[in-house]
Amino acid sequence: MINETFVASDPKSAYEQAVEKYGETVTLVSAKQLKYDDGMLRCEVTISISEDVFMQKSLLENTWKVEEKIKALFIRKGISVSWLNEVFSSLIGTHILDDEALLVSYILEEIDESLVVREERLTKPKVMMLVGPTGVGKTTTIAKLAARYAYLMDKPYKVALLNLDSYKVGAFEQLAHYADIMQIEHLSVDNADAFVDGLELLDGYDVILVDTAGMSPYDTHKLIKIVEFVQADIAKKIEVNLVLPATVKYEDMEDIYNNFSFLNLNSIIISKFDETKHLGTLLNFMLLYKIPMSYFSIGQEVPDDLLLASKEYLLERFIGDLDGA
Repeated sequence: MINETFVASDPKSAYEQAVEKYGETVTLVSAKQLKYDDGMLRCEVTISISEDVFMQKSLLENTWKVEEKIKALFIRKGISVSWLNEVFSSLIGTHILDDEALLVSYILEEIDESLVVREERLTKPKVMMLVGPTGVGKTTTIAKLAARYAYLMDKPYKVALLNLDSYKVGAFEQLAHYADIMQIEHLSVDNADAFVDGLELLDGYDVILVDTAGMSPYDTHKLIKIVEFVQADIAKKIEVNLVLPATVKYEDMEDIYNNFSFLNLNSIIISKFDETKHLGTLLNFMLLYKIPMSYFSIGQEVPDDLLLASKEYLLERFIGDLDGA
């Protein structure tokens, strides 16, 4: 048998603590009132329980402490309670909940399995349109993609740039500057008919990259105009890629995605990795929405700061943030 002492202001309260912890199987050993160093009178009740009950309760307490500690860590770093609860519910009754390192490793494996990456495919000619809010880096990302396809692949692809951004001052000049440096074709159009004509003119190209106007996700007028381009009567299917910055808060990510999702998005290109060290919010968004990631823009350098989307890269950055907690 194992003895344990409980302290309260009166014997009844101390005994109730013991019963709450171990149940009605406790046996009262002693009860006494003592004056503590702070001058207060307190009652100490000592009870006796079997070793089996003691070990079982201690194990449960340890499991609860580990679970709450690790859950709190991931919540603090941006992972949602609902997603974590699903993971933890699948572990009830397993030894994983007893071991902090093992539990963290398991959660990271679940994150890895839940993330979706869209493979880069250039087996046939395609049109890639980039959409997103103002200031997320669409034009710079298009320049990086153009340089990648034209010069950095296993073979040079024939690349052209098509600009639909007639709103942003200097948008045409910025994209034209990149096109001149890379010596690739560049056109600018401002309506759906001209868009169709432009695509026909560029029919012999392997990749046509389409830059669109940056806009608020709440700007209905501009969103409708993008729909006109996407639904234009052309032979090639348009791949629509949402450029989403890693720096915005979760609610804004949801708003951006929900307001652009009607364009039947093919993938997410994540920008501005270089502007934050904390990727939990982004990771949580990707977990809950399960949208394919295609590319990561990790800096301002063209073309160097563009990576194929990688679970490993995202998790390494996230783990670095966890380790610094």
